[in-house]
Amino acid sequence: MQIGIFTVGDVTPDPTTGRTPTEHERIKATVEIAKKAEEVGLDVFATGEHHNPPFIASNPTATLAYVGAKTENIILSTATTLITTTDPVLIAEDYAKLQHLTDGRVDLMMGRGNTGPVYPWFGKDIRQGLNLAIENYALLRRLWDEDVVNWEGKFRTPLQGYTSTPRPLDGVAPFVWHGSIRSPEIAEQAAYYGDGFFHNHIFWPASHTEQMVELYRRRFEHYGHGPADTAIVGLGGQFFMRRNSQDAVDEFRPYFDNAPVYGHGPSLEDFTEATPLTVGSPQQVLERTLSFRDYAGHYQRQLFLVDHAGLPLKTVLEQLDLLGEILPDMRKGFAEGRPAHIPDAPTHASLVEAAGGAHDTTVHAVDDVTGASV
Repeated sequence: MQIGIFTVGDVTPDPTTGRTPTEHERIKATVEIAKKAEEVGLDVFATGEHHNPPFIASNPTATLAYVGAKTENIILSTATTLITTTDPVLIAEDYAKLQHLTDGRVDLMMGRGNTGPVYPWFGKDIRQGLNLAIENYALLRRLWDEDVVNWEGKFRTPLQGYTSTPRPLDGVAPFVWHGSIRSPEIAEQAAYYGDGFFHNHIFWPASHTEQMVELYRRRFEHYGHGPADTAIVGLGGQFFMRRNSQDAVDEFRPYFDNAPVYGHGPSLEDFTEATPLTVGSPQQVLERTLSFRDYAGHYQRQLFLVDHAGLPLKTVLEQLDLLGEILPDMRKGFAEGRPAHIPDAPTHASLVEAAGGAHDTTVHAVDDVTGASV
């Protein structure tokens, strides 16, 4: 079971002080949060991709490369990579390069994106979002899996004799999750390829999560990738902890009440009852998180959103310290009753082993006259 955190990179005023961090402060804070995540023993750090204010999560590959240089063990991922507005040729290059720079500590989560104005900024039409996701991902898989690609589609210029460089590390492409909040089409795409499905259920009740995960598992088996319960599933979540549960509620309430996403709507109490948001003691967070299996079954990755709604960096780092304290019990709890046939979350090492071992991926040009490698 992989346990980690993700960030969406929002730049939000602290409602208790009225101060808004600068972009520089928020970018640097993201790095400190990632380093802290590794320090407390988490498995994954993921960053979103947003190209509009008030976010600093554009160019996630630069962020992950920098974090990769500052860490040693933690897996670096995205939440999400926009497969609709980012050229798949660029994605293929960038994430293969990240593989090499981090010695394989990278995977990524594909998503469509739901911010309408972003599509025309990159020359795309949001009305074609689903078709873009399908075509672009199909091309991306070929760019990673084939040394030389000839391709023609609807949404970009054709490719003739094209080789994406660098080639994936050890001949194995990064593992891909497909992330969605509410799209059954994305669950279907994940199932078709046998990839992972990440349901970010931070805004949704358990019943919705159960339906989405069950759909993905059923379709995963339909496409012949194995029994439904062996499908690779990840879930989102969010919490705020203090040792005393009432202290947690009192401290977090102004952040919740004024958060751009869910503030000025349902009460904190109503929201925590209806969604996985847990505000309370470490023990409450532990018990609530382990209860996700009741409706999602045994799964492979749990990521928490902890640095949102204007929470200051000091508070976020304190949250990670508290998460680190309950991490051994969380791992133990997730392992209890887990059938032996349920797979672990894929890693670069496990993918290389499944492929029969690492091999040289260098593609050499060939002299047309002599046939010699050049």
